[in-house]
Amino acid sequence: MAWLCKMDVAHGLVGNDLGSPEPLRWLLRSPFDRDVPVQLELQELLFDHVFQRLGVSSQGCVDHPIILTEAVCNPLYSRQMISELLFECYQVPKVSYGVDSLYSFYHNKRQNWPCSGLIISSGYQCTHVLPVLEGRLDAKNCKRINLGGCQAAVYLQRLLQLKYPGHFAAITLSRMEEILHEHSYIGEDYIEELQKWRSPEYYENNVHKMQLPFSNKLLGSTLTSEEKQERRQQQLRRLQELNARRREEKLQLDQERLDRLLYVQELLEDGQVDQFHKALVELNMDSAEELQSYINKLSLTIEQTKQKILQAEVSIEVDVVDSKPETPELDPLGSEQSLEDVDSINEFEPLFAEEQPEVEKPVAAVQPVFNLAEYHQLFLGTERIRAPEIVFQPSLIGEEQAGIAETMQYVLDRYSKEQQNVLVQNVFLTGGNAMYPGLKARIQKELLEMRPFQSSFQVHLASSPILDAWYGARDWALEYMNREEGWITRKDYEEKGGEYLKEHCASNVYVPIRLPKQAPRTTEALASSKVLAASALPEKPLQEKSIKCTAPHFFQS
Repeated sequence: MAWLCKMDVAHGLVGNDLGSPEPLRWLLRSPFDRDVPVQLELQELLFDHVFQRLGVSSQGCVDHPIILTEAVCNPLYSRQMISELLFECYQVPKVSYGVDSLYSFYHNKRQNWPCSGLIISSGYQCTHVLPVLEGRLDAKNCKRINLGGCQAAVYLQRLLQLKYPGHFAAITLSRMEEILHEHSYIGEDYIEELQKWRSPEYYENNVHKMQLPFSNKLLGSTLTSEEKQERRQQQLRRLQELNARRREEKLQLDQERLDRLLYVQELLEDGQVDQFHKALVELNMDSAEELQSYINKLSLTIEQTKQKILQAEVSIEVDVVDSKPETPELDPLGSEQSLEDVDSINEFEPLFAEEQPEVEKPVAAVQPVFNLAEYHQLFLGTERIRAPEIVFQPSLIGEEQAGIAETMQYVLDRYSKEQQNVLVQNVFLTGGNAMYPGLKARIQKELLEMRPFQSSFQVHLASSPILDAWYGARDWALEYMNREEGWITRKDYEEKGGEYLKEHCASNVYVPIRLPKQAPRTTEALASSKVLAASALPEKPLQEKSIKCTAPHFFQS
């Protein structure tokens, strides 16, 4: 049995090994560019992860046929890179390449369905419109729109971040993808649907609310009176300790200043008058009397500060529950922060009033100022249809591209009327974005507007738009396991190169590399080359006349 590997991974680190992608989303590297593999090292990491999860041993070789899906009209270099990795690194016996939307198309094919149809495949990175004629992909008329689920999620994120700037960090790309999957839909008529949202009744009936995570600790608490009293007592002790530390710091600064003043006074006592007057100028003082007065005041302040520190230490040791503590006094030269502490301490004075009620009344729960749960809710209104609408109107996000409807019309116009009638009888929708409610009705409306009057068409939706590609590849593997059709062996790889492709019903069209042929050399060109070769010889220089004869033949163009 062939092991099936579908390359739908968006990042180099795969699956649950990454954990939460949000902190690292902008640092991750992807092995794909618009569904095209571009980095061989990351692709090898991806294969190792796939083989490990499938239980396939990749030590030495992988002895299983491999089926890979690739982008529509995949570049030859990308296929060559993948084939080289599979055959040289993993030693696989044979490989088959197919297109995921074609696998989904043939898996959903009913007996009464025609072999031709128009496939609309909209995925994570881009959207494709693929015409299928008589069971084979018409590659030259395939068209791609560079918009998909990724761009819709980014657009929705911008809309909600502008609407709720207070929850900017909580509106992550992962949550936006979740909203797209669970709350978004496509309006059958976009303008008419927007008009409906202008009605208050319609808004109330159709708005969706999404709850963002928040902490319950921010809500009001239901503490008892004893617990609240104990908490306030602890806060009072912390304020007292803070004030004591500030007093000690101020005491140290005042002591250092007093020591300097005493040193200047000793200069006068030792008879060093010049140095004494110089020190007075530095201290911005005029006389020895002013110096002595300042020394006396500073000494008194230091003594008072020491007494306050001793009193504060004693008051902290006293049990504040049994006795009413005295409000700690602040130093007379306290800063603005000291005044703030006085206000904070006065706030706790009612707790220690002497008149306490004998019977305590039950304390009601503290009610929050506003409901935090409602504050952390997202109201999804018109955003539900604006984000997925970009695949029909890329101009909403500033992209100069055609939408799905214009692209379908462009593809159909490249065929005759008879072929158009065949294609529209089986318009098939697949891919992750096909799961949006209303997509089928929107495509039917667009076809009704672009098709001739009273013409018929049929729109079909994949039974499982995301998994049908895997189911289709499985069905093909079971049917063609023992056939040579569609399989590339190692012999084919060595003889025809890594870009070689064997076509089958769900594959791309193989276009081999055509090297340009060299143009035959004319007689004049040969003559000119001989003259130039002769001019390069130093021992036989050409004459000026001979150069004038031969030069026009070489430079005539």
